[in-house]
Amino acid sequence: MMKIYNISFHPEAMNDLKKINHSVQIQILKQIKKLSISPELGEALGNKFGINLTGLRKLYVNKKQIRIVYQIIESRIEVLIIGIGKRESNLVCETAKTRINL
Repeated sequence: MMKIYNISFHPEAMNDLKKINHSVQIQILKQIKKLSISPELGEALGNKFGINLTGLRKLYVNKKQIRIVYQIIESRIEVLIIGIGKRESNLVCETAKTRINL
């Protein structure tokens, strides 16, 4: 039987989502929903731009303009959405690091 992962949001990731245009929010939520069945869909993040995000993954939305940073927590069969933001700045990666204290 296929595992279905529970999707949860870091409280501040919900705020990230609310700041984004509504039509893009719908695209983001569709991508996030796919993670409940295929959590490995996103690429693994490592040490980028001097920010160590090993253990986290990224998924793009809206022609790669928006980046979703998340973590798979196998012990709880959960996907934790840590940050959502524009790809052009690495702010979402920096924010993710502070939110989970890597």
